[in-house]
Amino acid sequence: MSDKAMSLADARNEAQKATAARERLTALFDPDSFVEVGALVKNGCDGTGVITGYGLVEGSPVYAFSQDSTVRNGAVGAAHGSKIKKIYDLAVKTGAPVVGIYDSNGAAVDEGLDALAAYGEMLLWTNNLSGVVPQISVVAGACAGSAALIAASADFVVMSEGAELFLTPADADSATDAANAAKSGVAHIVEKDADAAVAAARRLVSLLPSNNLSAAPYCDFTEAPGAGAALDALAAGVADQADILGIAEQIADADSLIELQKAFSGTGAKVALGTVAGTTVGFVAASDSGAVCSGGCSKIARFVAICDSFQIPVVTLVNCEKFAAADGHVFQGGVREAAKLAHVYAEATTPKVAVIVGKAYGSACVALAGRGANADYAIAWPNAVISALAPETAVAFLEGDKITLEKSRAEVEAEYLANEASALAAAARGHIDDVVDPADTRAAVISALDMLAGKRVSTLPKKHGNISM
Repeated sequence: MSDKAMSLADARNEAQKATAARERLTALFDPDSFVEVGALVKNGCDGTGVITGYGLVEGSPVYAFSQDSTVRNGAVGAAHGSKIKKIYDLAVKTGAPVVGIYDSNGAAVDEGLDALAAYGEMLLWTNNLSGVVPQISVVAGACAGSAALIAASADFVVMSEGAELFLTPADADSATDAANAAKSGVAHIVEKDADAAVAAARRLVSLLPSNNLSAAPYCDFTEAPGAGAALDALAAGVADQADILGIAEQIADADSLIELQKAFSGTGAKVALGTVAGTTVGFVAASDSGAVCSGGCSKIARFVAICDSFQIPVVTLVNCEKFAAADGHVFQGGVREAAKLAHVYAEATTPKVAVIVGKAYGSACVALAGRGANADYAIAWPNAVISALAPETAVAFLEGDKITLEKSRAEVEAEYLANEASALAAAARGHIDDVVDPADTRAAVISALDMLAGKRVSTLPKKHGNISM
C-alpha cells in the first residue's frame, strides 16, 4: 500500500472512531445504511464536533447530524456549522427529513463572530425548511444559547431526562431540565436516556411523510382488540370526564398512538400521532375536563399546524363546554390562544374529521367541530349535546316561561336536551353529517378519511395568515 493510501486510511480511521455521537446515528438508521458526509473535514488539527450524513429509517431516506461534545470541548464553530448546512442543503434538494441530535457546549468563543455566523446559518436553514420537510430535534445533552433556538424550532423535540435546554449560562440550573421543558411545551417527548430518545425520534420519522408534497407512509396494522366494545364502554364514561385519548386509542390501529407534550397544559387537552388503517393521522382530544385552557389551545394549535404542513389528516374528539383561561384568570392569554386555535383550524386544508363524543357548546363547538372550523366531516355519538349555550343557561334565557308549578326546571332542561341540543337535532338541521353508535366510530372515521384522501383546496393568494400571537 502506498504512503498516500496509508495516510488516507489513517485519516478515515481517526475520523470514524467510535463515539457516543456516532453510536446515536447508528441507532437512528436502519442497519448498515448510514453514509457519512464530510468525514474528513477538520478545524485545524481537530475534528469539527459534529458527525453528519444520511441513511434509511424504515426504508426511507433521512438526513441527520449528531453533535460530539468530546471534540474541541464540544463547541460549535464555522466548520461545525458548514457541515450541518450541507445536510440542510441536501435535504431541501431531495425532500427528505432532518434529525438533529444536540449535545454541545455552546459556541467556540475563540472563533468569535465566525461561530455566531455559523449559528445564524443553521437557524436560517432550520426555519426555511420549516413546513417543507419534517424536522426532529433530539436533545441528548447540553443544548445552549443559539443551539436552543435551533433545536426548539423543529417540528418535534425529544429530550432525554439528563439533557438541558437553556439560552444563557445563568439559566443553566434545575429549571432548564427536560421535565421543565416538557411542562413549558418545548419538549414533545421525554425519554429516560439518550438511547430511548433516539428510538423515539426514529418512531416519529417512520410516521411522517418525507416532505410536504409526499404522501404519508403506509404500514401494516391490526385493529385494537375489542375496539367496538371498548368504545361503547368509554361512551358511558364521557359525561364523567373519561380519558378522551382512550377513545383515540380504540379508533387508531393497535399500539400505534404516540402522545405528544403530555406535561404541557393544565386542563385535559391532548394530542397524539398514530395510524388509522395503516395511514398516519393526528388526534386531538378536547378535552377530559370539559374545558380547554390557554395552554391546551396553544398545544392543539401547534399540533394541527404541523399536521397541516404535511397533509396529515386530523381527527378531533370533542367533549368541550368552553375555553378557559389558565387558573381561571382572564388575562393569562385565554382569548389570544383560543383565537390562535380557531385560526389554525379554519386555515388548515388537510382533511379534518370531528367526532363529538360528549358536549360541544358555543365557541368551542364552532372552533373545534363546526363549519367555522372548516371541518370536512362531523359526526356525533347519540348521547352528544350540541348547543349554542350550556343547556341550563339556554333554558334560563330562552325557556324560562315553560317552568311552571306543573313542570320543573329539570324537566324543561331535559326537554331542551332532547329537542334542541341532541345529536339528532343537530343532524336534522344539517350542522353535523351523521350520528353513529360508539362501537361504529372507527369504521366511520376510516370511511371519512378514505373519502377525503384526495382532498385538494386552493386558498386565497397571500404571504401567510396573520395568526394571533
